[in-house]
Amino acid sequence: MELEWFRPAAFFGSILFALIGVVIFWLSFVIIDKITPYDLWQELVEKKNLALGVVVAATSLGICIIVAAAIHG
Repeated sequence: MELEWFRPAAFFGSILFALIGVVIFWLSFVIIDKITPYDLWQELVEKKNLALGVVVAATSLGICIIVAAAIHG
């Protein structure tokens, strides 16, 4: 039984794709934060807007699923 994931090329390729995925997610979240008409941080933390928190979480999960599917191929 060969450990395919233990090869250096596979390991570093996985790290690279994970970093690319995180950067793409971060950039898309910053864009979403800029196009919303209010400050997300203030609404979530200071005003404790639970409904907005659920929407932001769902949007984040959607972006993550799209990025993962694009990277996976």
